[in-house]
Amino acid sequence: MAQRIQARMIDYKINGGKVAGYEARPGGAGRFPGVVVIIEWWGLDSHIKDVTERFAREGYYALAPDIYHGTVTADPQEAMKLTRALDRERAVKELVAAVDHIKGQRVSNGKVGVIGYCMGGGLALLTAVNSEKVDAVNPYYGGNPNPLDLVQRIQCPILGLYAGHDEANRPSVPALEGALRQYRKQFECIVYPDAPHAFFNDTQDSYRKEAAEDAWRRTQTFFGKHLKGS
Repeated sequence: MAQRIQARMIDYKINGGKVAGYEARPGGAGRFPGVVVIIEWWGLDSHIKDVTERFAREGYYALAPDIYHGTVTADPQEAMKLTRALDRERAVKELVAAVDHIKGQRVSNGKVGVIGYCMGGGLALLTAVNSEKVDAVNPYYGGNPNPLDLVQRIQCPILGLYAGHDEANRPSVPALEGALRQYRKQFECIVYPDAPHAFFNDTQDSYRKEAAEDAWRRTQTFFGKHLKGS
């Protein structure tokens, strides 16, 4: 039987202000590991909310920050404009604040992971670059920090999940692996050779069931080890 969860929109604090986010948590009592779920370029849409709820059913306190501040689109051209217009410095601050918010909750077990998809994959790495409080980071087919040497500041384990048929990410994966190896980071990068970009998004034509299910299994194993201690 699926675990009962509670899900809602909330506001969390940042520098005297507030940011909206979609929160999902297990319905029972206890202390739970946390996950910050970072949007794709579409915004805080139904897919990201669904992923956030999936984490809650797996026993995580999950929060998806609305770094587009209310804007959601299904149009690729509009999504590209939103991505290019995004104030990444501000977005990373909002994501770091989400990590802090989760760790400050009474239901937190003190561990928080960060996961991101597409644009959010790159932002997941940047969140780990900018916060020593991140306990595990799991980018899905996102870009690398610029400059790449920023990965030296990451203090947590990394699991990167990438697509073989992804022109944008194809050169970035070996470059990321090289930098992580150079700075002796704990990491694993998996490439699904037959999968396209956004293979995890089951609302898009790019969805690939086999790759998505394997990636989800790897994510659960990775976060289970570093956030749950299992």
